[in-house]
Amino acid sequence: MHLLPGAEPFHHTSQDEDPVGVLLCHGFTGSPQSLRPLAEALAARGHTVSLPLLPGHGTRWQDMAVTGWQDWYAAVHRELLLLNERCARVVVCGLSMGGALALRLAARQPGNVSGLVLVNPALTFPAAKGAALRVVRHVVPSTPGLVGDIAKPGVREVGYDRVPSRAAHSLRELFSLVRQDLPQVTQPLLVAHSAVDHVVPPSDSALLLARVSSLDVREVVLTESFHVATLDHDAERIFQETDAFITHLVTSPRDKEEIP
Repeated sequence: MHLLPGAEPFHHTSQDEDPVGVLLCHGFTGSPQSLRPLAEALAARGHTVSLPLLPGHGTRWQDMAVTGWQDWYAAVHRELLLLNERCARVVVCGLSMGGALALRLAARQPGNVSGLVLVNPALTFPAAKGAALRVVRHVVPSTPGLVGDIAKPGVREVGYDRVPSRAAHSLRELFSLVRQDLPQVTQPLLVAHSAVDHVVPPSDSALLLARVSSLDVREVVLTESFHVATLDHDAERIFQETDAFITHLVTSPRDKEEIP
């Protein structure tokens, strides 16, 4: 299957004696390109990094039309288990829908997720559009795309310009399940969200912070970026905050006590 240029997955194995594993989950209709700079920055810091291409993504929107949230979750779950075989701690990072996948991993695999870094995490679906999808998905194959919400001039996100209706309906189901899971999320958490986001409302991050059971939480407001903040003006700040979060996680006395 021909991949869109830049949509390739990224993997890096650290040579450090006790590396931290980092799993990165990209967004709906997007690709690893949106998280590639963060992945490379983390690899340069000596971490073992996995940034998979989710099923149905990175090729053409018709390929995504035959996939659903179970496929996307299975892909990141598999990568999480592989990282846990090599690393004592694994941090899961997610952008947009990738944040929802990361939260489900944390809730369902608490022993395998040491911390979460979420950038503009998505948890809700427009009510009217969601209700319409129950019928529309059977007659309208796709709708206009969501990629490219970036404030920085000249920066492009690699993804689809169409949204498969069946996949969108499945995304709505994922969000519903993840919202139910939020109280089961107890891991240290970094949430970075844009003050202006034309794809995911700020209320999604507020909902997340209100419902998780995590006690170690850091919230960062990104004032210079839109939805795809990892490619935007605040990208370097996200890299720095993520690196600081991982350092804090590794050096925290509580974290050392909990890990056998």
